Amino acid sequence: MTDPRVLDADDTALPAGPARVAAPLPAAPPPATMPAGPVLTEAGRAALAEAAALARKASAPATLRAYKSDWTHYASWCARMGFVPVPAEPATVGAYLASLGDRAPTTIRRRLAALGKMHRFNDLPWNPAHRDIQGPLEGLLREKSQAVDKAAPLTLDLLRSLLATCDVSRRGRRDRALLLFGFAGALRRSELVGLQVEDVVEVAGGLRLRIRRGKTDQIGQGAEIGLPRGRHVETCPVRAFQAWQAVAKRKAGPLFRRISTGDRIGDAALHPDAVRRILERRIAMAGITLPGFERLSAHSLRGGFITEAYNKGVRDEDIMRHTRHRDLRTMRGYVQRAGLVTESPAGALDL
Repeated sequence: MTDPRVLDADDTALPAGPARVAAPLPAAPPPATMPAGPVLTEAGRAALAEAAALARKASAPATLRAYKSDWTHYASWCARMGFVPVPAEPATVGAYLASLGDRAPTTIRRRLAALGKMHRFNDLPWNPAHRDIQGPLEGLLREKSQAVDKAAPLTLDLLRSLLATCDVSRRGRRDRALLLFGFAGALRRSELVGLQVEDVVEVAGGLRLRIRRGKTDQIGQGAEIGLPRGRHVETCPVRAFQAWQAVAKRKAGPLFRRISTGDRIGDAALHPDAVRRILERRIAMAGITLPGFERLSAHSLRGGFITEAYNKGVRDEDIMRHTRHRDLRTMRGYVQRAGLVTESPAGALDL
């Protein structure tokens, strides 16, 4: 039982353990003049195949890859401990969760979700509210309770320092365009690397970007945002895009591509984690250090836009339309953190 089929980016079926049996449909005895039951036609089989294909697209590929990794980890743990992985007894799941003491709370919750996904898809019994699951889970999360480590917003001054490290080489041009698109577009890293060349259109006064799918747009309705031409050459997204395209020479496919150690531009898009690595490399090159517990991450680009826009007096609804936030409280969280000191009521006291 250590090699079940698991969620994959192209396969949401997870048959494991007992064979999956379709539930019988109630039916009255047919009249004598009618056949005993319907005969599935080619059109019927095609309809089932189409439904299965759509079901495989119900979850984002990144989510499915994470679930696959989580399931593999769980199955390997069961093999080492001598537990039967499926159907999972609640006590087994609780013991597995207890073994994740060194993991982040978000990882623990996702791994529990992956186990539930597998069981539900295969019509296996699953009760995440069972005391043998909830008890260890709540105890573990309480033990690990801590403040969320949020990324510091990337201010305009810090952005300019990073851009100063981007020369006219292919890598420098790509990184400049990536940083400016991420900041000016308030893009998440998955949205950045998901951009295609054909998603960027030059229009009067700037660029029009099509975001095919975002974190809050799992069904892929898409969105469009605008990036105006910058007042300064070094921080202009339009000029950065044109400079990168001049060497990339692509009319279609991924906008931000991998570059080899030999300075050759490849065909594959950057991995989402590459945004973090590029940012870290530019931070090191610029010699930037932040005080205390502050840290910069890929999300700092998005947070930096929100903070700078708010400080410039941009209205909440205009910021949310650009960032595609649905919850005002989430968006204002960036602003509140940035103003903890400057807007503190303690400043009005005669201290």
